Amino acid sequence: MDKRDTKVSAAIDFESRLTLDDSFGFDCGPHVSCFTECCGKLELRITPYDSLRLRKRLGLCSADFLDRYTITRWRTHHGLPEIMLRMDPDSGKRCPFVKEQGCSVYEDRPGACRVYPIGRASTRHPITEEQEEFYFTVREDHCKGFEQNRTWTVREWIKDQDLEEYNELNDLLMELYVLMSRCKGVQFSPQHIEMFIMALYNTEQFREFITRTGFLNKFELDDELIEALKSDDLRLLRFSFQWLKFALFREPTLTLRAPMAGTGK
Repeated sequence: MDKRDTKVSAAIDFESRLTLDDSFGFDCGPHVSCFTECCGKLELRITPYDSLRLRKRLGLCSADFLDRYTITRWRTHHGLPEIMLRMDPDSGKRCPFVKEQGCSVYEDRPGACRVYPIGRASTRHPITEEQEEFYFTVREDHCKGFEQNRTWTVREWIKDQDLEEYNELNDLLMELYVLMSRCKGVQFSPQHIEMFIMALYNTEQFREFITRTGFLNKFELDDELIEALKSDDLRLLRFSFQWLKFALFREPTLTLRAPMAGTGK
């Protein structure tokens, strides 16, 4: 489920599940009296794709962005650390990017901000056991957006908020959380946890790790992908999910290169 931990009272309507073609009424902007109130008194998880977009927008390297704008939540229900946006304590825990005129990083705002006031979740069908995606509304006490005279389908909202790539990349993160939840009682070492954060959140460090250690020679990877990993940050992020599934959970997402005859290498 998309993560937006609010510190204000919110009614999450799980019972009235929405499909992509169901409608809801909502609008937001400077013309709404509660404009930017939702940008405070909350805890916001930053996904790897959020981090990539934001640090590029700000012109920062990964390490500087993480140090300046995030904190790490170590105790989580799934056992893997979560990167949280560092809120401003002097302004009521408001987002550091919100200004009087609105969001200063709007085009690259996190996925949880884009999807709001819709929540996205999935459940397993009791008979087929297939995952079924559904949506629901999140209604906070302060929000006047539901009182506005504008109607959307969920599908229209997703397109308008440019959520497709965010959802795709965030689903890959959710898959890691699910795999971790299935490993009941398993405790990763500090080195494994550092590997998790590096691969997903520190683009420069992970690129150096895979390009300067002989890492790429250990796997069956085509030349086009290898070249892309050296310069394309998004391709590198997608690859990091494959590698973590392989390295942490022994999922067959990568294929080890066969040793050369007579070398044992």
